Amino acid sequence: MEMTPEKLFHELLGLGLNWEVRESRFEAGSGTVYLTIRETDRLWDHVRCPKEGGLVSCYDRTEELTWRHLNIFQHRCEITCCLPRGKCRQCGHIFRVRPPWEGLSMHFTKEFEAFALLLMREMPVSKVAQTVGETDTRLWRMLFRQVEAAYLENDFSQVCCVGVDEMSVRKGHDYLSVFADLVKKRVLFATEGRHGGTWAEFVEALEKHNGHRHTITQVSMDMSRAYEKGVRENCRHAQVVFDKFHLIGHANQAVDAVRRKEVRVGGKGVWEALSKSQWLWRKNPENLTLPQKERLAQIKNKNLMTAKAYQMRLVFQDIYRSPDATTARHRFKVWCRWVRWAARFCRFNLLASMVKVARIVEDHLAGILAHWKWGLTNAFLEGLNSVFSATKRKARGYRSTTYFITMLYFTAGKLRLPQC
Repeated sequence: MEMTPEKLFHELLGLGLNWEVRESRFEAGSGTVYLTIRETDRLWDHVRCPKEGGLVSCYDRTEELTWRHLNIFQHRCEITCCLPRGKCRQCGHIFRVRPPWEGLSMHFTKEFEAFALLLMREMPVSKVAQTVGETDTRLWRMLFRQVEAAYLENDFSQVCCVGVDEMSVRKGHDYLSVFADLVKKRVLFATEGRHGGTWAEFVEALEKHNGHRHTITQVSMDMSRAYEKGVRENCRHAQVVFDKFHLIGHANQAVDAVRRKEVRVGGKGVWEALSKSQWLWRKNPENLTLPQKERLAQIKNKNLMTAKAYQMRLVFQDIYRSPDATTARHRFKVWCRWVRWAARFCRFNLLASMVKVARIVEDHLAGILAHWKWGLTNAFLEGLNSVFSATKRKARGYRSTTYFITMLYFTAGKLRLPQC
């Protein structure tokens, strides 16, 4: 049997017996390969009415439709077809037959959508559009449909450990609340705002996907009163676990506040000692370079409060190495007393920021100590912040929060993509 170009493309596309390639042509001017496909008579032996399941006959055909397919060598490829419309012999329902090559978007084939999705995981959408020769608007529409269809299939029935954190959308005060499954390391839900009402929205989404609010037993978060209130009002069995990375972050910020204040009010030689030392105090001693260690030793010899605050931060961080909650409780209380005692003898109230951290620890001690029972942290969500900061820089911002949330689900929701 002679292998014509049409038969070759028929085999490559895997059309089976229900469809056939009637014509293949190449237009040199546009550099495009066109494949014209039509159904065979055998199609109607397999098509059934989507409403009644009855036998179907051909009613008419649509106007010529076009689908973008993967390139053939370096040339753009498009499939054209006047799709048949069937009519049910029982109920008379008329519908368009869906071809086997069509993706979720009527403009692309399944194979093209899969390739575009692969690129969009690694590149900005605008750059993908340039690479594949499509508009970014079309690609975004395709991504919206794929993510929406895959998200509907999500099953949250096993969700019991949840992390919640705020995520900055753009400069200013635009935030998302992002909820994640800390066991399966996936994003569950994201919504605008960082108020207590976001928990009601999350619970509604959870229960739409076979989850239940009262199966949540642990929630990791920062010291947000709004989030804590949301947990209390919506998930009665949940134990709040305050994230250790947020607490250590507060301690780091407090050290920097001491440094800045001491530079302002310090006497002769203080500015020279602390100048350009901001990043020195953010590192642990084992991560310091040799020049940094030598400079830190010189600063300590001057008996500055910044060095004292740095020592407090290191002790605070070391408490998280305690073997159990009882030991940690004792060490946190001793640390708070130490900070308050040192602040009493400090001029210009330089350790006020460290006293504020001690107050936070005392006010949230039960949730802080829950870390030793459950071992939960928001490390996964903190990692997402880094990933999306890089993504936003590549994309130079998204057009709205809808785009941001879609990309969040796409890259971190562990969705089953592509959908067919």
